[in-house]
Amino acid sequence: MTERKIPVMIPLLGEEEAQAAAEAVRSGWVAQGPRVAEFEKRFAALVGAAHGVAVSSCTTGLHLALIAAGVQAGDEVIVPSLSFIATANAARYVGAVPVFADVELATGNLSVETIDAVRTPRTRAIIAVHQGGVPFDTRALRAAAADWGIALVEDAACGAGSTAYGEPVGAGSLISAWSFHPRKLITTGEGGMVTVDDAEVATRLRRLREHGMNVSAADRHASAQPVLEAYLETAYNYRMTDIQAAVGLVQLGRLDGIVAQRRAIAERYQELLADIDGLTPVRDPAYGTTNYQSFWVLIEPSFGATRDEALAELAANGVSARRGIMASHLEPAYAGHPHVALPNTERITRESLILPVHHALTEDDQDHVVAVLRKLASR
Repeated sequence: MTERKIPVMIPLLGEEEAQAAAEAVRSGWVAQGPRVAEFEKRFAALVGAAHGVAVSSCTTGLHLALIAAGVQAGDEVIVPSLSFIATANAARYVGAVPVFADVELATGNLSVETIDAVRTPRTRAIIAVHQGGVPFDTRALRAAAADWGIALVEDAACGAGSTAYGEPVGAGSLISAWSFHPRKLITTGEGGMVTVDDAEVATRLRRLREHGMNVSAADRHASAQPVLEAYLETAYNYRMTDIQAAVGLVQLGRLDGIVAQRRAIAERYQELLADIDGLTPVRDPAYGTTNYQSFWVLIEPSFGATRDEALAELAANGVSARRGIMASHLEPAYAGHPHVALPNTERITRESLILPVHHALTEDDQDHVVAVLRKLASR
């Protein structure tokens, strides 16, 4: 056993974020207000979208995205099972039926072929995930969805800083949802964003996140005259606070540096693991670059130990690794839910593990992680 402790992830937060949050508190405006508006504007510009709508989480963002896409009860929404369970749950929130599609083994993402295999006349939308920061083939999926007349909602929870075809993954998207959970590259504690290019859709999303009001609380308070708001549809309280947005504005300035550092760590892992038989690390797809929100390795039978044995050995040596991305169809919440065969999904979730990547990870830490795996492979 060892006293060494290497966490799988640490958010990069410092005094600037603390000061920004304190200034928001001292301003007296702590609910959704001017800092949220500025955060929306700057984040949208960063990912190449015309409009940003801040929300309380990526999960609530996916919910609103499906409403905006016109998905209704009884419709089918194609989703990857290989994703955090919120992706599939979003379809259930609107009364739709999540339909699980398999993923590519190399990227963990949906492809045109895996989507087409489960597409039916009832399919109204697809939620495609940039899994672990690995971009899916945006050109191929967007073109196919347009040909089929199906809305493509992009789950970019892990995607900030990733690129596809030389552009941020959000650029050109019909609608994308993003996460600022502490496991992501930039964080507001909790919180999310929906980005779109359509101004009318953005207006409705802002209304849906704030009880269906035709004028925001911030605009009412800023008006010199009384404003009598109207509630235009049944909606939700999915707002972000100005305290969160203040932290987010500082975090935006860190993103490029975080991505560069994570990519350097990933490249070094790839080099160190190259001669260990039976380990296949995640890499950039040919059409884009990943931010390496998660760095996973697929354990082949030739490795000589199972994924769970590797996790246990890493833990015994002070390394906090994680199982690979979950398969939602194997969770109790989806017991009995019909689905096609999902061989790649089940293999990735059964045979992969996520290694530590964060700003405080040293080369010595990496060497230790790899040494544990190397020793396990040789026993």
